[in-house]
Amino acid sequence: MNASSEMNFEDMLRVKLEVLRREHRDMDEAVHALELTGRPDVLTLRRLKKQKLYLKDQIVRIEDQLIPNIIA
Repeated sequence: MNASSEMNFEDMLRVKLEVLRREHRDMDEAVHALELTGRPDVLTLRRLKKQKLYLKDQIVRIEDQLIPNIIA
């Protein structure tokens, strides 16, 4: 029963990870598109970059949970 619960938790983390990666890609495209406008709104650009960094931090945290810590 416990292994089943753990598997479900891992599956949930993997789904969340994929959603975060997709959001990060979308945010990257939005930043790139804004930069190409010639005179981007600096405040909006800064907010998007902060959100992108926050998403990256969440991605790394979940990846750390999914990858076992093996000391070689």
